[in-house]
Amino acid sequence: MSTDELLVQALRLPRPERARLAEEMLASLEEADEQVAAAWAEELERRSADIAEGRVQLLEWETVRAQILDELGQRRANRLSS
Repeated sequence: MSTDELLVQALRLPRPERARLAEEMLASLEEADEQVAAAWAEELERRSADIAEGRVQLLEWETVRAQILDELGQRRANRLSS
């Protein structure tokens, strides 16, 4: 079966199965990098400790979302006015 034939068959799958297939295909392209994984593990530990020890201020998702949308709106407005 050629790549094109495989693609045609894959596109006929129901959406959840296509999503699973896409996830598996993308995962197969990722290379395991022990240093990156270790760095992320260290960062997650640091952030968890910061939260547990009260060194950071947590925000509600609704607040953060509103801030992000506001900043994106400002950026768009700046691009359109330029």
